[in-house]
Amino acid sequence: MLRLSVLCFGLLCGSSHAAMRQYAAPVESSAWMLQESSRLTCALAHTLPGYGSATFTSMASKQLNMEFELDMKLLPKRFGTAAVYSVPPQWMPGKAQRKLADMTIRTQYNGDLPEDVAWTMLSELEKGHWPTIYYQDWYNQADKVAVSLNASNFYNEYQSFVNCVSNLLPYSFEDIAYTVLSYEKNSTKLTRYSQRQLEMIGEYLKEDTALELVLIDGHADSWGASGRNEQLSIRRANVIKDYFTQMGVEADRIDITGHGERRHIAPNDTPESRALNRRVIVQLSKV
Repeated sequence: MLRLSVLCFGLLCGSSHAAMRQYAAPVESSAWMLQESSRLTCALAHTLPGYGSATFTSMASKQLNMEFELDMKLLPKRFGTAAVYSVPPQWMPGKAQRKLADMTIRTQYNGDLPEDVAWTMLSELEKGHWPTIYYQDWYNQADKVAVSLNASNFYNEYQSFVNCVSNLLPYSFEDIAYTVLSYEKNSTKLTRYSQRQLEMIGEYLKEDTALELVLIDGHADSWGASGRNEQLSIRRANVIKDYFTQMGVEADRIDITGHGERRHIAPNDTPESRALNRRVIVQLSKV
């Protein structure tokens, strides 16, 4: 365990007899690891000997995001507040520590911080500063606790993490879990926009094929004989099923239904309204 020289302030300035328990990885063995690296999730983890670990995570989404979680071996016993500071190490004389945020301590939950604070902590680590979390120990009222993220050996893994984040898919599972695909007239050919939607689903399935169930509902407009339209709706659904199995989804987890010209969502009295009825609805569900 590496001891830090810190100033007494606010949350920490209680009894002069209070002890400070400090947790941080030693400089010589400080380890950062790209714990998860895919187009769905990027996670950068840091081990805190005797305490737990700290993890920064970003997920595939339409919006760039970042979360910080402090994984504690001993979860909080009561509610409280921790102070988060950026503390320069001892070999940066003249640099002042500064407060970054407060972190809510919740009973029996790990600590976490929102996106803006998480990004700030990463930038402080990149500068060589140590983000440090201070709080009153919930198991020993005579003790204060300081948990520091050691910036040693951070930079190279952080660059790998940044590269991973930049390659995340620009949409999440929720964005593709319910998709309506449209078709050209009297055809199993998708419109250009729907082809791109299907490709998005395919890109996701390359990363995650662990789906519990895929429901594919094929539909047709009322142009032509009803029996023919029902078969066309089934062919449309089967084409999508074949695409998913090629992406690695097990065939027995895919359920298709052809509704023909039933279940219209628009009248069939204009070319525009008939186009709305030529569709396949794809519903994905995960455990």
